[in-house]
Amino acid sequence: MASILLSLSLLAIALSLADSQSFVGVNYGQVADNLPPPEATAKLLKSTTVGKLRLYGADPAIIKALANSGIEIVIGAANGDIPSLAADPNAATQWVNANVVPYYPGSKITLITVGNEILTLADEGLVPQLVPAMRNLQNALNAASLGGKIRVSTVHSMAVLTQSDPPSSGLFNPALQDTLKQLLTLLKDNKAPFTINPYPFFAYQSDPRPETLAFCLFQPNSGRVDSGNGKLYTNMFDAQVDAVHSALSAMGFQDVEIVVAETGWPSRGDSNEVGPSVENAKAYNGNLITHLRSLVGSPLMPGKSVETYIFALYDENLKPGPGSERAFGLFKTDLSMSYDVGLAKSSQQTPSTSPTAPVTPAPNTAGWCVPKAGVSDNQLQSNIDYACSQGIDCRPIQPGGACFEPNTVASHAAFAMNLYYQTFGRNQWNCDFSQTATLTSQNPSYNACVYTGGST
Repeated sequence: MASILLSLSLLAIALSLADSQSFVGVNYGQVADNLPPPEATAKLLKSTTVGKLRLYGADPAIIKALANSGIEIVIGAANGDIPSLAADPNAATQWVNANVVPYYPGSKITLITVGNEILTLADEGLVPQLVPAMRNLQNALNAASLGGKIRVSTVHSMAVLTQSDPPSSGLFNPALQDTLKQLLTLLKDNKAPFTINPYPFFAYQSDPRPETLAFCLFQPNSGRVDSGNGKLYTNMFDAQVDAVHSALSAMGFQDVEIVVAETGWPSRGDSNEVGPSVENAKAYNGNLITHLRSLVGSPLMPGKSVETYIFALYDENLKPGPGSERAFGLFKTDLSMSYDVGLAKSSQQTPSTSPTAPVTPAPNTAGWCVPKAGVSDNQLQSNIDYACSQGIDCRPIQPGGACFEPNTVASHAAFAMNLYYQTFGRNQWNCDFSQTATLTSQNPSYNACVYTGGST
């Protein structure tokens, strides 16, 4: 009995830790005239596994609606607030008293971002005021006894780097070095993160080759070797984040935490835009979430996941620019999913065994992922390399393993591709492999070689 209780206790602790290790947040942009009420948005968020929400301002209705939800909240001071915050410590005190004190700790505010992409804006007049504004806000939080609980940062575009390829060569713009040194010193002293907006979508738009798309969507590809350190990259997200880590390291601030404040993929766009589609958006965001949950990390920061906010919660119908700018939403404003990336709590819970009303049985769907006929050995080898680089156990297809014989690329690829599919969510996009894979209801297991899977 004691061992059973101990096992149950350990399981409860493990589940608690898994639930608390939420690295996935969403951005709540509000450039729209058709958004649902704050209470409806709060209810929607609580039905998902999203643990964090980033606001671009400090909307009191949304902050109040999330009270006692457990969802962590990032609020923002606008670009236009920076001059007064920098010039007058009292303005910073008033800002904290108006936007933080009335709601904390019921509403779990954890970070204040001062401005958005200030260092790369055309308005260079704000640059020298940014760090003073951040410092005054930090001092105001300290005075309110919130300094150790709420951090202050600012958000950057990838344009703060003048070099990012290969990732080990990442460097910040030399013209920004003085400001960045002051900013990073402030972040380090207060254990605040360096927040960045990497978008593989834009990287693909500038290099629209099929292999680049696979690299950007976390799909099987031959990868890219960093010529500086020999490390293999299998996706653009890790490459971009590691380039930022290298830039921080080059300035002596390698211990400053990196937070991804924005990343995402649009589900539609104008006819002349390359890349927007529901399929690509679902693949990018779904595979990103799976990658973060795996805790694999990146080549330069293995074994940890970067806190990441996906852009965005809803489409924003009033945003200017190309059509894609209005189509990043994970959800529609009627609260239905734009596409399913596995964020709903119900999709991750064990079904109840309690009696329920009869329902129409779901169709019996295929349970194993295998290569399509006619795919070249080179492509299949790339699929093996990719799948086995994602942390799955490929020992069965190594010499002496139960699935080593027959010793063919096709047989080894079938095992690795299926194990990847089973491990990372059993979604259709997990069995894509650049359109070289298909789902089957025929169990490919043989002899002692057992393929995980079955009907879903």
